[in-house]
Amino acid sequence: MSITLAIVGRPNVGKSTLFNRLAGKRLAIVDDAPGVTRDRREADGRLGDLDLRLIDTAGFEDVSDESLEARMRAQTEAAIRDADVIAFVIDARVGVTPLDERFADLLRRADKPVVLLANKAEGRTAEAGLYEAFSLGLGEPVAVSAEHGEGMGDLHAAIDAAVRDRVDGDDPVSEDDAENAADRPIKLAVIGRPNAGKSTLINALLREDRLLTGPEAGITRDAIAVDWSWRGRAIRLIDTAGMRRKAKVQAKLEQLSVSETIHAIKFSDVCVLVMDAREALERQDLVIADLVIREGRALVLALAKWDQIADPPAYMRDFKLKLDHALPQARGAVAAATSAVAGVGLDALMAAVISAHDDWNARIKTGDLNRWLQHTIARHPPPAVSGRRIKPRYITQIKARPPTFVMMCSRAEALPDSYKRYLVNDLRKASGMEGVPVRLHVRANRNPFAEGE
Repeated sequence: MSITLAIVGRPNVGKSTLFNRLAGKRLAIVDDAPGVTRDRREADGRLGDLDLRLIDTAGFEDVSDESLEARMRAQTEAAIRDADVIAFVIDARVGVTPLDERFADLLRRADKPVVLLANKAEGRTAEAGLYEAFSLGLGEPVAVSAEHGEGMGDLHAAIDAAVRDRVDGDDPVSEDDAENAADRPIKLAVIGRPNAGKSTLINALLREDRLLTGPEAGITRDAIAVDWSWRGRAIRLIDTAGMRRKAKVQAKLEQLSVSETIHAIKFSDVCVLVMDAREALERQDLVIADLVIREGRALVLALAKWDQIADPPAYMRDFKLKLDHALPQARGAVAAATSAVAGVGLDALMAAVISAHDDWNARIKTGDLNRWLQHTIARHPPPAVSGRRIKPRYITQIKARPPTFVMMCSRAEALPDSYKRYLVNDLRKASGMEGVPVRLHVRANRNPFAEGE
């Protein structure tokens, strides 16, 4: 079923750039000058597994006379009436403007699900506008960069949730809804270097020769999705092409295969990085793992061909030390020892996948977070910078998938990155979310959540 998505917002926030990105081709003219788009433009698009009917609209102007701007506004209102979901785009670098606020009022009266997008969110200059977007009262903003294709996985999740809420009713999410969410398939991408044993591992999980395997590297070219169930939990397994170092990827076909793999990572929930245990954590393994973490996906490590390791306990001790040193951003990630040929470690691997997925979706109560914060800074206070103390005051979680937090702090700009890493690592450990990307934003502005507490 196709979802009609109307892309709306004030002029020059990047609506047509997003339209072209989702359509997969340059259909709408894009320019820095405001007001380039005047008529509604429609096209078919796709985002992950969602089929979309896209409607690009003119920039919203708050006028109601007989002018061209008023007629353009009428076209936008018609698009809103036709839409299943509305993508309301603001410019994160500019922040919330009075026109954005008036448009938000219009959308609240439209009785349609709205996905709030903070576009142009690449870089730190956009952080303030991202947090300002909460004040519009349209839910959690999704940080995207239409120009660079960042945040498309989060946009997919937001549209999917908006459509589901529309079908199920507009009531707030209940505990029953949360249980239903657990019934949705976990999108599990199996990734790694060529010939690491990805397809062989999937065949072992499925207990059938579903995917072509062999000693030759590069047999898998497309990203192949297979629906499966493990102990009653729905899983969508995605086999991917091996990813070599960029300098070695020259043939056009291999470039397309690697592009498919990156796409699979962006739209997955959990990634299993398969490594040949005899040569694990080589440079390319670290590059792939870092990509997964930067995309905000949960990571589980699979050490394949474990039956060929002579001293497993000693190997695992050395591996964990090397992992903590070479990839500190993945500290705590579960490493499951597997042998697809011998059928070893498959249940342990899938248990780690389910646990990582649950942690990736986790939400922590604000009260628990602030008790943790007070305990943590009492044990290890932030260093004084230029002779002046830095005082963390308040922390709250603003989203899951991956868990993302905002901490209000005096002199936020002076807080050392090393102390932020300390807080993230301690929060991971205290909450049991090891192996899951945790994002922490530090803000000095007035706490925007205090009124709701």
